[in-house]
Amino acid sequence: MSIFGFKSAVQRGVTALPLALVLMVPRPAFAETLADALIGAYEHSGLLEQNRALLRAADEDVASAQAMLKPVLRWAGGLTQNFGSLRSTGIQAVQSTESLTASINLIAELLIYDFGASQYRVETAKETVLATRQTLLDIEQRVLLRAVAAYMGVVEASDVVALRNNNLGFLVEELRATRDRLEVGEVTNTDVALAQAQLAEARSELAGAEGELLRAVEEYRTAIGRKPVNLSPPPRLPDVGGSLEAAKALAVRQHPSVLAAQHQVSASRLAVSANEAAMAPQVTLQGNYGLTETFNDKSYTRSGSVGVEANQTIYQGGALSSAVRRAMAQHDSQRANLHVVSNNVVQDVGNAYAGLTSARAQLEASERQIQAARTAFEGVREEAKLGARTTLDVLNAEQALLDAESTRVAARANLYVAAYFVLSATGRLTAKDLRLPVQLYDAAAYYNLVKDSPAKYSKQGQALDRVLRSLQKN
Repeated sequence: MSIFGFKSAVQRGVTALPLALVLMVPRPAFAETLADALIGAYEHSGLLEQNRALLRAADEDVASAQAMLKPVLRWAGGLTQNFGSLRSTGIQAVQSTESLTASINLIAELLIYDFGASQYRVETAKETVLATRQTLLDIEQRVLLRAVAAYMGVVEASDVVALRNNNLGFLVEELRATRDRLEVGEVTNTDVALAQAQLAEARSELAGAEGELLRAVEEYRTAIGRKPVNLSPPPRLPDVGGSLEAAKALAVRQHPSVLAAQHQVSASRLAVSANEAAMAPQVTLQGNYGLTETFNDKSYTRSGSVGVEANQTIYQGGALSSAVRRAMAQHDSQRANLHVVSNNVVQDVGNAYAGLTSARAQLEASERQIQAARTAFEGVREEAKLGARTTLDVLNAEQALLDAESTRVAARANLYVAAYFVLSATGRLTAKDLRLPVQLYDAAAYYNLVKDSPAKYSKQGQALDRVLRSLQKN
């Protein structure tokens, strides 16, 4: 199976070198490595940027929940024009009662106790943040695996084009030699026609390979962020670890998708507690200070108050009870999702090891196939010179050798993708695990700035504004 077939199974792409570069030489002097491609994918992936922004949004949910436990300070003001007339009993004159009054009030509120409802919401938001961090790591693994497949797709596609070019050159020479032999009566017109047909087929296959190469270039550009230039041969295979069972156990413990599902279960459980606590009373400390001024009178009023208020919703059409039941159902859903995700991860590990074993066996078999096909081709060609073999025998032998070499190219590419797929399935295909020389994204940095919900004009709030402006520039 070619790498194009393999990566469709893992939903990845492949890419290739520019056509002119491949057609000029069998293999150019390479400079860009697989590590360079992984670095490019990590630093320029729009998918990673998107999910980092989603993580920052989840961080802000913690800040919003924390704010519910802090004092609320607000002001309210108003300007009132009163007008009318007054006539008292026994007095014929009508008195005007016009006045202009302005008032301003400063109100402060602080939640004292709500049976833990607000704190439960804070912990729910924190668990959601942890789940989102793990989801970001899972996205990072997908981005890097796609980069590996794209890089190996370049190598495969460019090698196939080179093989097709070599084959085309051989068939052109074979057609010339067949025509020479026809002139001296060693072969017939049928042999010439066979050579012409084989040459036409080779040109068609070369055009197809060049088309795959162009598609591979576009996939590489999408996955890595730039077109491939002077790719170097792939490095040695990564260490995928021990046995299959050990890998499955490791994946269940540390794969980001499993850890994300675990945090989602915790968040949903806390949401149940938060909705249950919301049915209990709330105790709030309230303070108010106000000033009222009447402009056409010398009188004014200054007043203030401090008090404690307790309140509880007794009946709201069953909305509170419904919210509790909904939270319970979501908790059950997340528990089931954890079971599904864990099983899928175990299956992915099994599939990854099966693919790796198959790719290794295919590569070893292709090496033996090439040796046998080359020996057969050389023998048939020598026998044809002595008249013991026909032109068709030579062409078939050359085609068998070409097929064997093409199989090896695809098998090598599949082997590398399969090895990195094992790392991804066990949760070890991250920039940190691969030790890529990049500035790792600190998932906790933004959270640490916003978790205490800083005010806009505070020192921490101004530092946060600088961070946000920097992110917008990038």
